[in-house]
Amino acid sequence: MFLDNRQVAMDSVLEALADSIDYFQDNLERLRPSLRETLKPHYEARAKTMQKLQELAKRHLKLLPRDADVERDDYMWLWSRLKSFVGNESQVVIGELLEQERVLMQALATLYTHPLPNPLEPIVEQCWKDCRALIRELYQQQKPRRR
Repeated sequence: MFLDNRQVAMDSVLEALADSIDYFQDNLERLRPSLRETLKPHYEARAKTMQKLQELAKRHLKLLPRDADVERDDYMWLWSRLKSFVGNESQVVIGELLEQERVLMQALATLYTHPLPNPLEPIVEQCWKDCRALIRELYQQQKPRRR
């Protein structure tokens, strides 16, 4: 079965959401405890948003969930660990989390170019707002800390 452009756009958003949640969960131990606790509520909310979007996409767009790209995940994890040898571990993870947000924002922007069923609109809008809030938080956490 081939997907139409709107289904492809929604699939890209769902994939970007899943990738960002997975990356955060896989790298929790690399974050300093205060940062971990600051970011955790953002990703817990994201998981709930993703679940709602998956349900609505299945119902209104006839879109079935796909499995994650495990090889890509392994590559990203390895590349991030290598970068940590030359930089601050938390800062490397923050940079990677910001990159995940850029990918998600691009996917959301593409999705917004298609008409969406009414039940999907508020969830997609909330996802956009939450992504912007997380980006602001990540940039705030990236600033040098004074002692």
